[in-house]
Amino acid sequence: MQFRTDLAIEAREIAGENTGGVEFKRYSENGLEISRLTVKTQKAKQALGKEIGTYITIELPSLTDNFTETDKRLETVGNEIKRLLPVNGLVLVAGLGNMEITPDSLGPKTSSRVLATRHISGEIARSTGLDRLRPVAVMQTGVTGQTGIETGEYILSIVRRIRPTAVVAIDALASRRPERLGCTLQISDTGISPGAGVGNHRTKITKETIGVSVIAIGVPTVVDAQTLAVDILGNDCNRKTQKMLMPQGRQLVVIPREIDLLTERASRLIAFALNGALQNEFDLPDLISLM
Repeated sequence: MQFRTDLAIEAREIAGENTGGVEFKRYSENGLEISRLTVKTQKAKQALGKEIGTYITIELPSLTDNFTETDKRLETVGNEIKRLLPVNGLVLVAGLGNMEITPDSLGPKTSSRVLATRHISGEIARSTGLDRLRPVAVMQTGVTGQTGIETGEYILSIVRRIRPTAVVAIDALASRRPERLGCTLQISDTGISPGAGVGNHRTKITKETIGVSVIAIGVPTVVDAQTLAVDILGNDCNRKTQKMLMPQGRQLVVIPREIDLLTERASRLIAFALNGALQNEFDLPDLISLM
């Protein structure tokens, strides 16, 4: 049985903490536990099932709605994002997922709160001081079942048209452990494979496939039921148990009861932090007033 997870720190747990070709560092900042995992070699890539690159995991006490625009946690998350972004140039922010399915709505909910600035220019921008805004374009991709277009194809067409220096892709993730749902944030510079965590593989969105750097940001909202069963039962999870968790061949996932609240709060946290990372010449309260 293969564990399904999008989180690099969980892939390291499964492969073993002494896996070669992996650099791992933990530190704390403003009450947040942060892990930086770097996959350096092809051997490590195969062992973890993760692309070569950097994976930053931020563990939050909980995604509560009591953070404000002056909360240092937002600044910390924003700084981690900023480290992976190019210094200058247009950035395309893409919200992946399906707004109609709550566990998959993180991407579109977040992108709806990201400040789009590519269109702000000219004398009005200069006279109001908004010419200091970094150009940002925002899109929601929907899903193939709604559009008939692969997410990777959609993003590639926009990239070819507007030529950004980087793409920030935001998507819901899958974890192997329920305790990580809604309280873990992963940022990586390796791109994204939509649906991989729940076995629904689509075209990868990476620098190799679209031609520019791709920073992926996500929060786990689901656990694959078979993965959870194996994690809990270990060797006692036999084939019969696994079959029971796939009625008529349909894959089951486990979601928290408060999933609506979770995705709402997670989208706010990511959007506020991302706006701060993209528009570092402005204070977050000023950006929120523009939003």
